[in-house]
Amino acid sequence: MAVTVVANDPDPLQDTCVADLNSTVKVNGHVCKAADMTTADDFSSAFLSKPGQITSKLGSLVTLANVAKFPALNTFGVSMARVDYAEGGLNPPHIHPRGSELLYLEKGSLYVGFITTENKLFAKTIKQGELFLFPKGLVHFQLNVGEGPAVGIAALTSQNPGTSQVARGLFASMPAIESVVLSKAFQIGEGEVKHLRDVIAKS
Repeated sequence: MAVTVVANDPDPLQDTCVADLNSTVKVNGHVCKAADMTTADDFSSAFLSKPGQITSKLGSLVTLANVAKFPALNTFGVSMARVDYAEGGLNPPHIHPRGSELLYLEKGSLYVGFITTENKLFAKTIKQGELFLFPKGLVHFQLNVGEGPAVGIAALTSQNPGTSQVARGLFASMPAIESVVLSKAFQIGEGEVKHLRDVIAKS
């Protein structure tokens, strides 16, 4: 007998459940704010309306509107993000363990792609007005290959999709992974591991 397991954010059991971020009760998600304290303002946000200041050496900034920043998303299984890219900027290889991502390119030109579990790369250059899908849990990236800045708007299939940068996860974890593990995995010397740790920690 075949068994099918589907994992995603659970469906809501009520019309709304604006997250009470101040509650001390911890659940898989957030406790609802009292209904008589909920207003129309809870369902509106200008969080993604303005570009952020890019300070990363990678040349990109992700502004995430998840349930922690926009509590009305609680129980709805969606979130959004704005990605600002400087010219030549990179949103480095990363994964979202709990959500797929649909990227709409509002401005510019990006080289984008993802890698499957069979190590197959699907990548192409997209232009303003185009979409690209990154499946849940797969390593993906975006590089600004156009002239001037670029802006992308991403929809994600979780109220809290999570993000784990590949390089930072491996070389800047706390506590640190033993150097011998990284040295053997990447076939590099421990001096090179230390160098990569120093570089990535500052990126």
